[in-house]
Amino acid sequence: MSTKPSLPQGTRDFGPETVRKRRYIFETIRRIFELYGFQPLETPAMEQLDTLMGKYGDEGDRLIFKILNNGLGDAKNIEKARAAFENVLLGRNSRDLTERALRYDLTIPFARYVAMNHGQLTLPFRRYQIQPVWRADRPQKGRYREFWQCDADVVGSYSLVNEVELAAIYQTAFKTLGIPVELKINHRKILAALAEACGGGDKMTDITVAIDKLDKIGPEKVMAELAERGLRPDEIAGIERYLAIDAPNLEKLSILRKMFSAPPFVAAAPQALAGITDLEEILRRNPSLTVDLTLARGLNYYTGAIFEVKALGVRMGSIGGGGRYDDLTGSFGVPGIPGVGISFGIDRIYDVMEELNLFPPGVHTGTRVLFFHLGEAESLAAFDLCRQLRESGVPAELYHEQAKFDRQFKYAEKKGIPYVVIIGSQELDARTAQLKDLRTGTQTAVGFDELLHTDFLQN
Repeated sequence: MSTKPSLPQGTRDFGPETVRKRRYIFETIRRIFELYGFQPLETPAMEQLDTLMGKYGDEGDRLIFKILNNGLGDAKNIEKARAAFENVLLGRNSRDLTERALRYDLTIPFARYVAMNHGQLTLPFRRYQIQPVWRADRPQKGRYREFWQCDADVVGSYSLVNEVELAAIYQTAFKTLGIPVELKINHRKILAALAEACGGGDKMTDITVAIDKLDKIGPEKVMAELAERGLRPDEIAGIERYLAIDAPNLEKLSILRKMFSAPPFVAAAPQALAGITDLEEILRRNPSLTVDLTLARGLNYYTGAIFEVKALGVRMGSIGGGGRYDDLTGSFGVPGIPGVGISFGIDRIYDVMEELNLFPPGVHTGTRVLFFHLGEAESLAAFDLCRQLRESGVPAELYHEQAKFDRQFKYAEKKGIPYVVIIGSQELDARTAQLKDLRTGTQTAVGFDELLHTDFLQN
């Protein structure tokens, strides 16, 4: 009995129109990466499990898709697998069951690549990477289990010029795509100082993970979560005071400086002031950024400035984010290589552009010209003209068989082909063709040579 075909939850097929629109996004961003001197890189879809685990915090680790070991068919391995499943049920990983996982993001695989190849790289190394990633998340609007990321990173430099340029890449890309955005920035050293003053450094992850949910669950639930994570009422009050700061960028940072000059924050002042100074320097070069002290980016590997991009005018989560990670390669035995990077959420960007109707007209169209098939001799002439148009870079096709006009017109309309070329017996004798623009309904007679040099076929 055959079963109805289906997709794994949280994944999607992409038809031709969607693929072309996505390609438009990819190529727009790729060109901007290349303008800034970034080089392409690709890494495998799966990594060693040890490479990924422990890099994203407890919540991130739980979302990693693990891959069962191959070769479980023989009796010895089956017994190992049974024992390993028992460990998994107890919340422990077992190498007898899984040693590999699908990549969770592109940053950790990039750090692994740098650690393995740092001796051959010219530093600072600027790379971009456009590939799919996988997360065992609960599917919902704008959140999928398989999705594409589009990253740009610089490793081997502590200069804040890198942060400024990455922010400029964001702004250039979204301006080119036509998406109105707000680019937010904060600093992990400020958040680390907050944690030190309000609970201790060991509470850093608890605090940042909770704060990172502020726009999703609201302040009351964030404070309740902090209480559940073991923070005292006075410590929670300190975090509330921090989150309540609301002023223009530089004034906000000035208030923050004053706050860390008095108890209970003064003990953590050096770390906070380092973060504030970094933000002031970045804002001096790019004052259009928005300082958002609630921005936390709940990934453990960030150490400096952090970014997040919000699309304006739509209800959607962030469509980009990133930050500095000055010791990411240290976890792979190669300390002392600083890095900073950003990521574009391609799937969410696509959804935003669809909702706001931002794709340029014709971006989803492949074939520009359809030649009608009106008989053997006519189709031979049409095929030759079709071939010549293709050689000059115009996407063209010949209808596959002789058929009624209505059928061929409907084919062109359904595929969104803007032009049709009709060559009947009279046109063949006169070496002319009827060129019809299906968008306007206008039809003109053109010679074969004129047809091959019609510039508007490419527009």
